[in-house]
Amino acid sequence: MTRQIEFASDELYHIYNRGTEKRIVFLSRWDYDRFLTLLYLCNQEERIDERLNRHTLAQALELPQGSPLVNIVAYCLMPNHFHLVLREISGSGISRYMQKVITGYTMYFNKKYDRSGVLFQGKFKAAHAKDDRYLQYLMAYVHLNPTTLTNVFEKDKLSSTVRSLKQYRYSSYLDYIGTKRPENKLVDMYALPGYLSGPKHFKKHIKEWLDLKLD
Repeated sequence: MTRQIEFASDELYHIYNRGTEKRIVFLSRWDYDRFLTLLYLCNQEERIDERLNRHTLAQALELPQGSPLVNIVAYCLMPNHFHLVLREISGSGISRYMQKVITGYTMYFNKKYDRSGVLFQGKFKAAHAKDDRYLQYLMAYVHLNPTTLTNVFEKDKLSSTVRSLKQYRYSSYLDYIGTKRPENKLVDMYALPGYLSGPKHFKKHIKEWLDLKLD
């Protein structure tokens, strides 16, 4: 099955996939951290030294990178799927990058949990963020995914939902609202238009979409 999209340099794309048969693909915090480690280590033209796969996320983020394949604009990892917003830098950058990430994580997961075979549902899915309106929706949609994991009471629903987002480690939401953490190195916020840059603008943007979601 071929993917009905051609990637172009300097364009933004929503990349996503879920576990085969909707299975859980992140069973522990170490699994989430391994996927994030691969997001960082695989983002370079150069071949990855296999020994680097034994690094923790914190250790990996201290390492220098080679020539990047993509800009990671946003991400969110959920128990049985992932979302990425990527900007292609070099020719076939997204395809090469995703092949490295998916292969590396599948090998890690299968070895750890004593299984074999594919882990994700076929080829990763992709959608072109070709206009501002869709990009604004996409940045809200990706970062609001964790709200489906929590039960929010009717009273003070907005504050409770925002609080739950601040407690979720496995998305770039914390980076966009200005939280200082090692994972800041994963995300290139400068690849976004100005109306989404800076904590103040981003918080306002998310709140507006969240108001619509909670109505």
